Amino acid sequence: MEIISRYSTSQIIDLPHRFPKSSVTANQEEFDRVKLNIVCGTLPDDLQGHIFIVAPGGSVDSEGLPYPNGDALLNGDGMVFRLDFDRKGEISFKNRIVKPPDYYADKATQENDYSKKYRFGNHGIARYSFTLGLRNQLNTAFLPMKFAQDSEERLLITYDAGRPYEIDTEILELVTPVGSNQELRGQLDRLKFPLAAFKFPFKSILSTGHPAFDYSEEGQLVTVNYGRSIGNLAKSIRLIHEIEGFLTKTKITSFLKSSKNLVQRSKNWVEEKIGVELEDFTYLVCWDGASEIQRWKLVLPDGLPVKIEQTIHQMGISKDYVVIMDTAYTAGFPQLTNGNFTRNKKIDALLKALMERPACPDSSIYIIRRTDLKTTKYSASNKQIPEVLARKVVIPLQAAHFLVEYDNPQGNITLHVAHICAMQVSAWISQYDVFADNLDESVPSYVRGVEHNETDISRMGRYTIHGETGKALESKIIAALRRTWGVDLFTYLDRISTGKTVGQLENIYWSSFGLWPELMTKFIYDLYKDYKYQQIPREQILNLAKKGISPCLFRLHTKSMEIADRYQFPKGYMMLSPQFVPRSDSTSSTHGYIICAVYFGDRNEVWIFDANHLAQGPLCQLHHPSLQLGFTLHTAWLREITKHKANYKIPVKKDYQTLVEKNNRDIQKLFEEEIYPHFE
Repeated sequence: MEIISRYSTSQIIDLPHRFPKSSVTANQEEFDRVKLNIVCGTLPDDLQGHIFIVAPGGSVDSEGLPYPNGDALLNGDGMVFRLDFDRKGEISFKNRIVKPPDYYADKATQENDYSKKYRFGNHGIARYSFTLGLRNQLNTAFLPMKFAQDSEERLLITYDAGRPYEIDTEILELVTPVGSNQELRGQLDRLKFPLAAFKFPFKSILSTGHPAFDYSEEGQLVTVNYGRSIGNLAKSIRLIHEIEGFLTKTKITSFLKSSKNLVQRSKNWVEEKIGVELEDFTYLVCWDGASEIQRWKLVLPDGLPVKIEQTIHQMGISKDYVVIMDTAYTAGFPQLTNGNFTRNKKIDALLKALMERPACPDSSIYIIRRTDLKTTKYSASNKQIPEVLARKVVIPLQAAHFLVEYDNPQGNITLHVAHICAMQVSAWISQYDVFADNLDESVPSYVRGVEHNETDISRMGRYTIHGETGKALESKIIAALRRTWGVDLFTYLDRISTGKTVGQLENIYWSSFGLWPELMTKFIYDLYKDYKYQQIPREQILNLAKKGISPCLFRLHTKSMEIADRYQFPKGYMMLSPQFVPRSDSTSSTHGYIICAVYFGDRNEVWIFDANHLAQGPLCQLHHPSLQLGFTLHTAWLREITKHKANYKIPVKKDYQTLVEKNNRDIQKLFEEEIYPHFE
């Protein structure tokens, strides 16, 4: 292996604290088994298995990142990278763009004259066609699985606005979605005006970026399928949300509540005129790896449906309960537009301020008894969907990611939560953003599409909740001034050598985003000016951002709730996508390595840490000019990869043809000539 001797660990120095351009640079070129070069350090001899990393990699009409017009970086085709440690003394990588049927439709409508009028485009954090529907970009996370009938582990790749897909771990090609179009309900299935959304061949199926898997004897996948009413989505607009807040303090709301007949008549009139069923729905979905999916409608103790106000970015499973969170990844009308309404910077900035509302400052959690799921099982294709009770619990502070311990001693659920406080992860820096402390200066163009800074310090929380009553029995929350800024991505020992789920989490590795001068915009600073849980004074936030706080990789000891070990990256360095890799003789939750993507300047590298000695810095740094990772997200580790063998597979033509037949001849031709042949 080539060793680049001009680099050494001692040359890891502070750079100017500028956001690295390499983290927002990517292309869609695919490679097979490219060996990484050792920049410095020594490659551990006992590395094993394979790491999977996913990142949005741009779209078919951009051929990579960044987008020239500043579209959101999180909007893009999923690019999967696999790091292989199966040859002693070397690490190689292979990468592929994931290509579900809508990918080929997207590509064809950019190229074919007859179908260009149906082309897809970027709209905020989503990519869709006004005729064909929503892209399932599969760019968010992975989930390893092993069911009772499996001889090897399988792998899902996920997206918050689409069905999860099983992926062949050897060739990195998609195998099948989990759940057919007929089994799952789309957000816009009932909408007939002004768009014929009921005809969309690519349905708007809302799911979760983090489904959960139980590594018990049988194995079980749990995920969600949900939708939000037009009224619910409208409240994602800040002006409407604030008007509603004002009305709740007046007699107008009381009058409307007492006039149920008037409200019902109005609802019926709207449904009749625009053909949309105004309801919120949340289905819990379970799958055994081989059969049709099962689903239950979640209802509250008063019989009302569970209503998601933001997204279900993550969920968890324990021995006795399923836990769902309404996460602080907001998705509504403001997030589904590019924001270029008038092409006048000042007017568009004002409209953005009127439309974008802060994420909910508290976290709503829903707890479902797993025994309730065993009492009645219907296939999802059955029109009779059984109801199951969900108990709602609200905890202070917003969050996007959390972990659930598998064991439930005395019926208690233990949650470990990263609270991203006063942060809007679904908002991105646009061409009309200016600095919070200098309104005359626009932010640099190279950070367009990146998320804004956090405007208060993140907190790490541990909660004990009684599963049957929903009562919070204990909580402990910590923060550290230079460690916990924008804490979001995580890794840990999730399954022991026998393949079973870890019962209790002793150590969790978290990464923080840091504070960057270019990302502290007037928009984000103003958006959270009234944040009710503000811990760091706002004036101090501006000063901290001006100086910059670099990202941190730290180990949280969950019992003591102390940061037991950490590595603060030098200024000018960005770190993403940490992954724990156990040693072959692993005996504890720290007996292994942390491998992550690191960016600085125009360069990106792969760094390897001893999981038990983060503070010592990286053991090894690796690089290759062809490895353009872009803004990577979540990861997974598998001990072995293999050709996909499971029998479960949904045929593409059977899955889509009923929807395709509702459309005109051009769209039918598109599927027959440009999509179906790729899956024969």
